Amino acid sequence: MTSMSRARVARRIAAGAAYGGGGLGLAGAAAAGLVLAEMRLARRQVNNGAHPHVPQADGRYGIAYDAPGPGREPLRLTMLGDSTAAGQGVHRSGQTPAALLASGLAAVAERPVELRNVALPGAQSDDLDRQVALVLSDTDGAPDVCVIMIGANDVTHRMPPTRSVRHLSAAVRRLRTAGAEVVVGTCPDLGTIEPVQQPLRWLARRASRQLAAAQTIGTVEQGGRTVSLGDLLGPEFEANPRELFGPDHYHPSAEGYATAAMAVLPTVCAALGLWPADEERPDASRHEGFLPVARAAAEAASEPGTEVTAAMPTGPRGPWALLKRRRRRRVSESEPTSSTNA
Repeated sequence: MTSMSRARVARRIAAGAAYGGGGLGLAGAAAAGLVLAEMRLARRQVNNGAHPHVPQADGRYGIAYDAPGPGREPLRLTMLGDSTAAGQGVHRSGQTPAALLASGLAAVAERPVELRNVALPGAQSDDLDRQVALVLSDTDGAPDVCVIMIGANDVTHRMPPTRSVRHLSAAVRRLRTAGAEVVVGTCPDLGTIEPVQQPLRWLARRASRQLAAAQTIGTVEQGGRTVSLGDLLGPEFEANPRELFGPDHYHPSAEGYATAAMAVLPTVCAALGLWPADEERPDASRHEGFLPVARAAAEAASEPGTEVTAAMPTGPRGPWALLKRRRRRRVSESEPTSSTNA
């Protein structure tokens, strides 16, 4: 599917979500039945969910930066979403994407970071209402930044994409209204899951990218930023699936989560005003710049690690967004700082 075609589909899904539309099929009704049946078989093959152990990673990171005084209080980071946000598939708290993001954020900000993770393995987008309520019930108020990773279970359970995007948009709106910055890691590419065979692999990839593009439109319209997870943030997943997928071949390994976290970290830092100013200007040599939101969403869905954020509320062909292809640091270049949970 071309970028322009994906943009049209994403606009239709996002419009349906905004105006109460029904279940626009991601890959057609007949194909959706095949996706469901074969994805269930794939989940059984990888034993997905049989041992949903998730390490507890909540706590304070970057304790070396603890110091009294104004502007030195901890930043507050909250993770929401599904098993990818929770960190299912690894054994130590420091290997989860939430812990890696908290460690990286502490290092960039040179301030401690208080991490809370309310993500739930197996969650679909309709669980975000419950998760957001948990976040906003905190007596200390909204966190500084929330990171949401959601969407894979919506595809495998055939949630209508308009409904999926409606729930995500509502979650972003509530968090932004409360004062939190929001970064959404969009639906990963399910076509990279090792047991998945053709034609399911192509259908799953198409469905995943369509939903990711529509999620981007819904998020940006509510004042959030998105980062394309794509094939879980790098061609490494197709080239080295044994290395970057975990033992169940469904969830990422520790190195896979580190790759994902390092792709999301620059956007989290930029949302908090912590990224260098010269990095915030679009780089024409990297094909960055201002595009209609739907086109930016479609391009981001095709390229892992691409950020989309609102730019102009109105312009030629409707709202516009800034598309950034942020430079991703290599996993080996980033070492997590100390944590109360490490």
